[in-house]
Amino acid sequence: MQISKTNYQGIFIVQNKRKLLVTKNLTGGKKFFDEKLIQENNNEYREINPFRSKLAAATIKKISTTAIKEGDKILYLGASHGYTPSYISDIIGNKGIIFCIDFAPRVVRDLLFICEERENMMPILADANKPEIYKNRITQVDIIYQDIAQKNQVEILLKNLEFLKPKGYALIAIKARSIDVTKSPQKIYREVEEQLKQKLKVIDKKELDPLQKDHCFFVCQKK
Repeated sequence: MQISKTNYQGIFIVQNKRKLLVTKNLTGGKKFFDEKLIQENNNEYREINPFRSKLAAATIKKISTTAIKEGDKILYLGASHGYTPSYISDIIGNKGIIFCIDFAPRVVRDLLFICEERENMMPILADANKPEIYKNRITQVDIIYQDIAQKNQVEILLKNLEFLKPKGYALIAIKARSIDVTKSPQKIYREVEEQLKQKLKVIDKKELDPLQKDHCFFVCQKK
């Protein structure tokens, strides 16, 4: 078994019978999503599935950067059950923090179980459409990560830019079918890019098919 670094901080490749994308487990011996745990060189790694995580899919598609690094403060909009946030938690380590926003009480209950085990994850039950509700509960952040399947996905991100530091990064997974089922995804991605460019510098984008159908991942930077 061989473990090698990728171009993305905190994300590694395990070469066994097949290539696996992994992060170093922040909570050794514990897993939350029935993920594969791999022991190597006195370290434990967790497999991240690109069919479940847009972040992982974007790295498979060779996005130029994720911008996520150890010690970062991150605002995660649409944290859901906590799958991708838990891997970002691995990457940023105990010196970082993720503010995990979701409006669905049922999924936040699941998220709570993970946050109880991981001190760098803070669950917040709130609507990302209404940042004024949680603005006193979070600090300025290095990165905003958004994965929300709503029609006004871009508007939600732009509303939350007040929390992003100057030159900070915004990572957004756009779900085309949630915006308009009548248009081609490619047309929607072009329209989204024009909207993002009003407030942000678009660094890179990758369509995520077939790993994530009708999704495009954008990496942007605050001007």
